[in-house]
Amino acid sequence: MSNATPENSYVADTMAVVLHLEGRRTSPQIKSIFDGTLRAETAIYVPAIVFAEILYLSERQRITASLADLQRLLHTNPLIEEFPLSFAVVSAAAEITDIPELHDRLIAGAARLMKIPLLTNDPQIQASGFIQTIW
Repeated sequence: MSNATPENSYVADTMAVVLHLEGRRTSPQIKSIFDGTLRAETAIYVPAIVFAEILYLSERQRITASLADLQRLLHTNPLIEEFPLSFAVVSAAAEITDIPELHDRLIAGAARLMKIPLLTNDPQIQASGFIQTIW
């Protein structure tokens, strides 16, 4: 059973997941959060829109990570979980007026709905007054 609590649960944006899947460099804090899922100390929720973005970026060969890589991660690490796109997420995203890009707003909407930090290196999302971010 997980020791993760809302205080150590996070939502991950596309680049946080991609960088993790590709083994690329992230901040020490992000690395620690992802590593914490292996020790049942943290939980990470991946919004469903991230799956679509990974598909798009992979098909255009802008990243080496694939949907198959993401599926393996979800199946081998139960503390990294899918977070579905729902009316509640869209409603929470609608409240966010300082992130113009729709996909980013939906990802931020998941974090807002869950009231947990968003793992992101996107400066526009980091500047939002509606959510807490970590990088």
